[in-house]
Amino acid sequence: MKSHFNLPARTMQGAIGLALALVIAGSWLAIHFYAMFVFELTWSNWPLALVMAAVWCWLSVGVFIVSHDAMHGSLVPGRPKLNGAIGAVLLALYAGFGWKHLRDAHFAHHKLAGHAGDPDFDENNPDDFLRWYATFFRRYFGWRSILYVHSVVGIYWLVIGVPMVQIVLLYGMPALCSSLQLFYFGTFRPHRHLPQASASTAATSRFHDHHNTRSEDFGTLASLATCFHFGYHLEHHRRPDVPWWALPQARRAGVGTTGLATKVPA
Repeated sequence: MKSHFNLPARTMQGAIGLALALVIAGSWLAIHFYAMFVFELTWSNWPLALVMAAVWCWLSVGVFIVSHDAMHGSLVPGRPKLNGAIGAVLLALYAGFGWKHLRDAHFAHHKLAGHAGDPDFDENNPDDFLRWYATFFRRYFGWRSILYVHSVVGIYWLVIGVPMVQIVLLYGMPALCSSLQLFYFGTFRPHRHLPQASASTAATSRFHDHHNTRSEDFGTLASLATCFHFGYHLEHHRRPDVPWWALPQARRAGVGTTGLATKVPA
C-alpha cells in the first residue's frame, strides 16, 4: 500500500537521527550516573528521586527505540556498520541485550507479525496482558541480561557502596517499568486481539491488513510520552524505513490509513 510520504534526504535524516540519539542517550547516561554516584537519597529529597526515576524510565524507552531504528537502518541511512555499532552499544547498556539476537528476533516479528513463530506475540494469550508479558519477558530477558543486571547491581552495592534502596528506586524499578511501558504501548496494544462483542463492533476488532497491527489515536505529545511514537504501529510496519521522530508525519500523510475507512478505538 503506497503513500505520498517522503523522508528527508539521507544526510539530513542521519544528522537528525544522530542528534536526537545523542540527546536521548546522553541524558539517559547523565541521569543514571548522577543518580548512582552523586545523588544521596534522603527523606527530604524523595520527590526529586521519584521525578528522576520517571524521567529515566521514559528515556530508557527512548534508548530502546533509537536502537530499534538502528536495526532497520533508519537511524543513519546507508551506514549499516554505524547503525550496528550504535545499536549494539545501547542495547548492551540497556539490559545486556545481544545486538544480533534482538535484530534477528525483530525481523522475525515483522515477517510473522501476529502469527505463531512471532517472538513478540503470544498466540496462546492474544488478549491477556500479564501472561503475554510473562512470555515476552522469558523470550528476551535471558541469562545474559540477568547476569548483566546482577553484575551492575553487585558492583554498585558491594564495590562502590551505593545503598540498595537507591539502586532499586533509581535503577531497578525504572528499568523494569521501561520494559513494561515498551511492551504495553509498543507490542500489546498494537497487536492485541480485541473482543468482538457484536456485529457492529466486529469491523473495528479486526486488523487492517496482513501486518496484524493497529495504531493509537493519540496526539503527537501523548504519542511521544507513551512510547516515542511507536504507538503509530501500523505506520511503522508499513514503512519500517521511517525513523521514530518522523512517524507523526507519516501518520498525517495517511501511511496507516490510506484506502481504509475503519478506525479502531483506543
